[in-house]
Amino acid sequence: MKRLRVLSSIVVLALVVLGGRALVAGQPASGPNVAGIEKVKDNLYVVTGGGGNTAVFVTATGVVLVDTKLANWGQAILDQVKTVTDQPVTHIINTHTHGDHVGSNEFFPASVEIVAHANVSTSMARMPAFADGSKKHAFPDRTYTDRLTVLDGSEAIDLYHFGAAHTNGDTFVVFRNLRVMHSGDAFAAKGAPLLDATSGGSGVTYPDTIAKAIAGVKNVDTIIPGHSGVMQWQDLVEFGAFTRAFLDAVRTAKSAGKTAEQAAAELTLPATFKDYAMTRARDNVALIYKQLP
Repeated sequence: MKRLRVLSSIVVLALVVLGGRALVAGQPASGPNVAGIEKVKDNLYVVTGGGGNTAVFVTATGVVLVDTKLANWGQAILDQVKTVTDQPVTHIINTHTHGDHVGSNEFFPASVEIVAHANVSTSMARMPAFADGSKKHAFPDRTYTDRLTVLDGSEAIDLYHFGAAHTNGDTFVVFRNLRVMHSGDAFAAKGAPLLDATSGGSGVTYPDTIAKAIAGVKNVDTIIPGHSGVMQWQDLVEFGAFTRAFLDAVRTAKSAGKTAEQAAAELTLPATFKDYAMTRARDNVALIYKQLP
């Protein structure tokens, strides 16, 4: 399982301000040179490389993309799409606002409908990468707050928002008939998640948000995480338990009068999570200390 790469809180903040063009360490901000496509289920694929995982859903009338990676990866995505279908791209669904997930929205023509949570539009408006008026077509055309269904029948895609986690605009994208969910970076991989407080992310509400997703989404067995390989539903359940255990440990340390530095240094979690990447643990403890009452 790929582990989350190391990013200091200062670097993370700078990248968010710049539009998140390189939130994944080791990925090029431009000039894509790596991309691959893998089949998940019938008519559903994932394009890797260049930032977040891009889902490719082939329908009877066109292609729905979930996330568009870093800037300048649009052609690389399209090249991979063309290896599985001649259908045009008709929709883009963005799981959240970061530049490694919305960065190539602008590559696609204005006729492509972009759908996202309402808070994504608000966050994108603050990103310098989209300040140029010529990039307005990169913004969502349709937004929602709690739930929205895109397309219908056997091709229906259900979008859910359960509260703040990675950001305040995280969308869980469910391909209903295929029993597959793209979780975006609310569940990016097995490890301490990136908490983007500048975009409304919260380490305090994170466990509740994941719990609501587990309770509220039905009939899913396969997960496309934001940055890792394809997983199963039980992996999301386990991740939810991880976020709960992490928050409980930090809350207990703060209640005991320990500093954030002490809490991070002494952080102990159940052995179940021994293989989880903890490179963001210290930053997460510090932020949760600020967010706890």
